[in-house]
Amino acid sequence: MPKNQTVIITGGTSGIGKACAELYASKGYNIVITGRDTEKLNSVVQSFKNSGYPILGIQADAASESGAQKVIEQTIKTFASINVLICNAGVSMRAMFEDLDLKVFKEVMEINFMGTVNYVKYALPHLLESKGTIIGISSINGHRGTPARTAYSSSKFAMVGFFEALRTELLYRGVHVLVASPGYTGTNIRNTALTAHGKIQGESPKDESKMMTAEEVALRIYKGHQKKKRNFILTPLGWWLNFLNHFVPRLMDKIVYNVLAKEPDSPLKEKTN
Repeated sequence: MPKNQTVIITGGTSGIGKACAELYASKGYNIVITGRDTEKLNSVVQSFKNSGYPILGIQADAASESGAQKVIEQTIKTFASINVLICNAGVSMRAMFEDLDLKVFKEVMEINFMGTVNYVKYALPHLLESKGTIIGISSINGHRGTPARTAYSSSKFAMVGFFEALRTELLYRGVHVLVASPGYTGTNIRNTALTAHGKIQGESPKDESKMMTAEEVALRIYKGHQKKKRNFILTPLGWWLNFLNHFVPRLMDKIVYNVLAKEPDSPLKEKTN
């Protein structure tokens, strides 16, 4: 069991973030989670405290640089060190690019990409001191672009490139950088996806019950952390998508298009009628 080791998890009130918090808490880590919804954040924090786990919950917008700085400062003040940073907070979107309000595109980039950059920036001095680990939760969309999700795909591609460059910078500095790219996972990210004008989608176009669970993803992330893996793609479908995209990209364009066009209320379907 780690002694006095601390993990920060952005977006830790639900989905993969919460599952990671539960798993790392069970392994003996001090837990710091962030979330925008104060009521939900307080509820999760209380449940952890009821289980006897040391936890700090901080209300913070993932896209806020000052929020990231506040989280890092409060973590050090409370637990004295940072050993693991899991950049998990994110938002999706679903709309054709031609219909998409650029404010929505920028919001997705600010939350998913710049939110990651902000936390890494302020946590890095402490992670260098502890020889710690940075874990970025990307997506198969960070390896294969998906139609009607241009902003989301862009943000995840940006994350992959950022962490690859950062990993190389830190090659001899003792900080481990892992990028985990889940495929479809049973979380609420599709329910909270943004539409063309920034409204919440409200209902997932996928059958969430048939997807990998957040707990399964968290376990793979933890094992990858312990084995100091560089990156991995979760789910066989995600692995094949990435593999085939390198060898038959034109064919994959058609396959991905056709699959996404069959989703309920698909924006692609609207454009092909």
